[in-house]
Amino acid sequence: MNFFGTDGIRGKVFKDINHQIAFDCGNALCKTKEKVKIILGKDSRVSGDYLTLSFCLGVIYGGGSVDDVGLCPSAGVAYLTKALKYDYGVMISASHNPPDNNGIKIFASDGEKLGDEREKNLESKFGDYLIVDSMKLGKYVQKKNLVHKYEQFLIQAFDCDLSGVSIVLDCCFGASVKVAKNVFRKSGAKIKVINSTPCGAKINVSCGATNVTMLSKEVIKNHADLGLAFDGDSDRVIAVDENGKEVDGDKILYLLALDLKAKNKLKNNLVVGTVLTNLAIVEKLKEKNISMLLASVGDKYVIEQMKKNNSKLGGEKAGHIIISDYLDTGDGILAGIRLACVIKKQGMPLSKLLDINLYPQHSINIITENKDKIMSNEEFKKYVELMQNSNKNFRILVRKSGTENLLRIMVEGKEEEKAKEIANIIKDKVIEIEKGL
Repeated sequence: MNFFGTDGIRGKVFKDINHQIAFDCGNALCKTKEKVKIILGKDSRVSGDYLTLSFCLGVIYGGGSVDDVGLCPSAGVAYLTKALKYDYGVMISASHNPPDNNGIKIFASDGEKLGDEREKNLESKFGDYLIVDSMKLGKYVQKKNLVHKYEQFLIQAFDCDLSGVSIVLDCCFGASVKVAKNVFRKSGAKIKVINSTPCGAKINVSCGATNVTMLSKEVIKNHADLGLAFDGDSDRVIAVDENGKEVDGDKILYLLALDLKAKNKLKNNLVVGTVLTNLAIVEKLKEKNISMLLASVGDKYVIEQMKKNNSKLGGEKAGHIIISDYLDTGDGILAGIRLACVIKKQGMPLSKLLDINLYPQHSINIITENKDKIMSNEEFKKYVELMQNSNKNFRILVRKSGTENLLRIMVEGKEEEKAKEIANIIKDKVIEIEKGL
């Protein structure tokens, strides 16, 4: 059975992820290195303690040690893993997924997520337990004060005083509630925080990076210059401009690319996006003499392309932004800091800085447990190819989610209604194919 997806192990608690899987994962890590040292954080989910204790028990049985920092963004775990020389960093979180989901993300000693091969190797060790002598059992220690080291790292990312800038933060009841508040209040900006308490039953529910409706209203109500919405583990950020209009990861990436280029810090004048990146962004960057490569969806694939092509900046429409001069993983708070600094230094409203009109994209998500069978179905593959050949002025992308039981359809083109029509036709074909399975 395959447990790892595009972003670690993730799924509905008890059904897709449980105490046994968490135990196996912790114990398997002990077989990669003797007396393994692990730092662990989590978001606010109700099931966080359940999986944390199970994972840690697996490590202890294998003779390893765990330092538990408690509530902490994923990027904070990645940063502390590298800075404090742990063998692995582990985050108990399902990121942007619903409250009844949870997961396990693993970072290597360099602060980067494990690649596909290392995940497969680790998964092969599940169930083959390492149980040390009772006098060699591992240790579990709580070290919540370590999160402050991550906060200090983020504070250093401000390269200007944000006095006079008004910002609303939506922490979506998740891992960012303490860190984001503490860090932005050191910036000099006027800060208002919503959804600011850790609450596992509310995490990501009609708030945060997956739904900025509440944030938009607060930005307009408070006459703010900027709104920043994080997801459950804060590895994503979606912004809102002064008019309450959503600014997705594509647009944030665009502005950060221009900022780095102006400072001669955009290595090779190259940015990495994904196959979901709006082609208007690609074209606009080209006008500014900046090239963009398109990776597979998933921030670890963006990072792979960044390293392969020596790029310092990459990201996704969904809000994962990687600024490798600071950190080699997606960090929503860090990206939000850099965006706020761009607004301050330019002295212009965010809406005025975005001199770009995106092509309409219509997306449909289809809930299905047969995503693999549908995507491998020859009739369906030929049908999608036929639709693309018949609609050459549109870009059609059908893919399976790596973190949920979903098929995702995206159609992009200059004619919005036509894009919607094509997407719905493909949706009907998915339903037809699934009925025949």
